[in-house]
Amino acid sequence: MKILVLGATGRTGKLVLKRALADGFEVHCLARNSNRIKPQQKLTVIEGDANDIQDLQKALNGCDAIISVLNISRTSDFPWAPLKTPKTYLSNVMHKLTTIAQQESINKIVICSAWGVAETNKNLPFWFRWIIEYSNIGFAYKDHEKQEKILYSSELNWTIVRPVGLTNSSQKASIQESWNNQPKPNLLVSRDSVARCLVNSITRTDLNRKTVVISKS
Repeated sequence: MKILVLGATGRTGKLVLKRALADGFEVHCLARNSNRIKPQQKLTVIEGDANDIQDLQKALNGCDAIISVLNISRTSDFPWAPLKTPKTYLSNVMHKLTTIAQQESINKIVICSAWGVAETNKNLPFWFRWIIEYSNIGFAYKDHEKQEKILYSSELNWTIVRPVGLTNSSQKASIQESWNNQPKPNLLVSRDSVARCLVNSITRTDLNRKTVVISKS
């Protein structure tokens, strides 16, 4: 299979790219600066903007599936840091992406969302809900919900993965999948585990048109 990875230069996206190539996929990446991605076998890097429909069409050429690890980014990890991307970046891209994907008969689209989006907000600890409500982190959660709704209304096979708090641990750990808050998610999961789940979701038909919360088991 040939897959398009969006967000491959981010902290989780780099691990998705590494995992996809290790699993034998041919990979297209769309990046504003192609020099940020090391040339490798079975990897094609297209320089462009995910919010440009022509760049998306070029990147999707010949692809069977999509993994998006795009996010609303800030200038730092500080919750009140200014945004670097537009507030509706994710939903703007998803509008274009679903249009092209349906025209090109893309088999599967997998996106990385977040625990706390939409109905899962009520399951978060109080302090985390407060931060989302009153800091710039909240813009990402609102736009994740918007892009999820776009997928829900599409005719595509999609999987939405909502990880809990992300860590940079390289320790191998099993993944717990939670449905309707059962079992109750743990608070942390490694980026490596998220990358593994996203790539595996491409070929998991049991996750078609489903939304799953993942955490460290």
